[in-house]
Amino acid sequence: MDNFNDDLYPLALLMDELKHDDVANRVQAMRKVDTIAMALGPERTVNELLPFLHDVAQDDEEEVFAELGTKLGSFVPLVGGHQHCEPVIQILLILVSMEEPIVRDKAIVSLNLIADELNDEELHGIFLPMVSTLSSGNWFSKKVAACGLFKSIIRRVNEETRHELLQTYLKLLTDDSPMVRRAAASNLPAIIEKLDGALPADWDVISAMFHHLVSDDQDSVKFLSVDVLVAILARFRESGDDSHNSQFLASVLALIGDASWRVRYTAADRFGKLATNFGDAELAKLVDPFVSLMKDNEGEVRKAIARQLPDFCEYLANIPDGRSIIVEKIVPVVAELAEDPHEAVRAAAASKVTGLAPILGKEATIEQLLPIFLVMLKDEFPEVRLNVISSLSVVNSTIGVSLLSTHLLPAITELAQDSKWRVRLAIIEYIPKLADQLGVSFFNSELLSLCMSWLWDPVFAIRDAAVNNLKELIVIFGSEWANREIISRLLHSPESSQDDQDQIDYSNFVIRLTCLFTATKIIPVVDFDIVVSSILPFVNHLVNDSVPNIRFNVAKLYLVLAETFANSGQPNASSIVSNDILPKLEKLQSDEDVDVRFYASRSIQGIENLALKAN
Repeated sequence: MDNFNDDLYPLALLMDELKHDDVANRVQAMRKVDTIAMALGPERTVNELLPFLHDVAQDDEEEVFAELGTKLGSFVPLVGGHQHCEPVIQILLILVSMEEPIVRDKAIVSLNLIADELNDEELHGIFLPMVSTLSSGNWFSKKVAACGLFKSIIRRVNEETRHELLQTYLKLLTDDSPMVRRAAASNLPAIIEKLDGALPADWDVISAMFHHLVSDDQDSVKFLSVDVLVAILARFRESGDDSHNSQFLASVLALIGDASWRVRYTAADRFGKLATNFGDAELAKLVDPFVSLMKDNEGEVRKAIARQLPDFCEYLANIPDGRSIIVEKIVPVVAELAEDPHEAVRAAAASKVTGLAPILGKEATIEQLLPIFLVMLKDEFPEVRLNVISSLSVVNSTIGVSLLSTHLLPAITELAQDSKWRVRLAIIEYIPKLADQLGVSFFNSELLSLCMSWLWDPVFAIRDAAVNNLKELIVIFGSEWANREIISRLLHSPESSQDDQDQIDYSNFVIRLTCLFTATKIIPVVDFDIVVSSILPFVNHLVNDSVPNIRFNVAKLYLVLAETFANSGQPNASSIVSNDILPKLEKLQSDEDVDVRFYASRSIQGIENLALKAN
């Protein structure tokens, strides 16, 4: 497609590629259709390309149709504006009538995009008749397509037409085909959201739709009534009309108590969205239904409602005696969820239960929630433990670090040595937050040795995370702390006296490599003088290491040192690079190992580039 100056070339090439036997090639060709349209220009696109695409839409594979349906949504400017887009709509009309859902869905999205571009006259003259035709189609796919298009026109028509459209939609919602009813139910919330200035008669129709939904004999349709109710509640709340709250509450309670677990699951999953639309009186009446969902005999329902704990309890806390209700009625059932027979339920509860701490306050958290946290931290399922650990900072902000450490630190220390490496990894990622809250003295006495031990973990991901962890700790506690507690223990010559240091077995090359990785990571966050006096000598010693992997990492680290020195602003930085680093790199440049030579040469080149920038 290099020669777009040839008037015939782009379209001819597309036609040729769309005749290819391989479907993947035809899909690839269809992805270029907008580029072809730009090359042809609006007039030829309308007169030549669109008729060709109309024929393609009659006979090809669904993958090609899906790509075409996607591309046509952006064709309005390519045909010269909305006034010329009727041929595009006609092609999409073919696609939305197809049985294949992916093709139909792509075409519906594109038609809705085009509808937004049409003026009112074109919407009434082209789009509205199309929706009416699809709605009265003799095949389910047309009716399903129609359901997805109402939201584009419902706001832009007059009151009389809007009411007629809603009556038509009611017919779709009561269609004999469950697939049509399901499509109508799925799209109804979007229509309700756009019903600005709706008349009481319109809401009567919506109410009829909702009642048909909640009495539908198909669970796959009925559970969608929950989202419809959420949309209705939101509209009435926005308008400030709470006169129907008792009626709506009855509907919520009916859905929560439905015989179908799928309906109860959806009600549980949307419980927060439902509850936020009610006042204090209705919220109090939702407590027992909430508890009943927490005790539901279906694990999926309990899992869904567990995720709603913080949101619903936050609403409850704002009503009279709300916190007492939470402590007396909800927390005991949370304790049951912490020992639920289904591990997915326990994991869901663990991910949300810490969110109750700021709602209940310090005293209730200590008395009521800490025992639950401890149970979850000892759970045999790793995800339960991980979910509690990852959100402990919320608890710390409520009860303070001293109480947190007293009650939970032993459990955290135990998890830090867990046999599951992902659990250890989660603890490592949490340590910097905990360290910042504990303070340096407590951290040094309780957690520092643990952090150092992770450097020698048999799993590389743990060692790597431990190195990153040390960098974050240095940012929190500072360079002097790093020099005293980290560098003096790790980065010294193997031949030096270690009377005051923990013995490190440098004979193991993995340990030497880990120390080298640690040096590389912490150099940017350590003071210049400490780098020169403590880290550089350690690195220099490893130039002669027997393991090539060590030597080429030394070569890479020298560039990190040079970059750090260049940004330090220290007057002697350049002389250290010239007199100490470059000679070592030149030695490595003649190393017997090809990788060592490569990285040494690259670091030398990098240092030369730094010098050029400085000059």
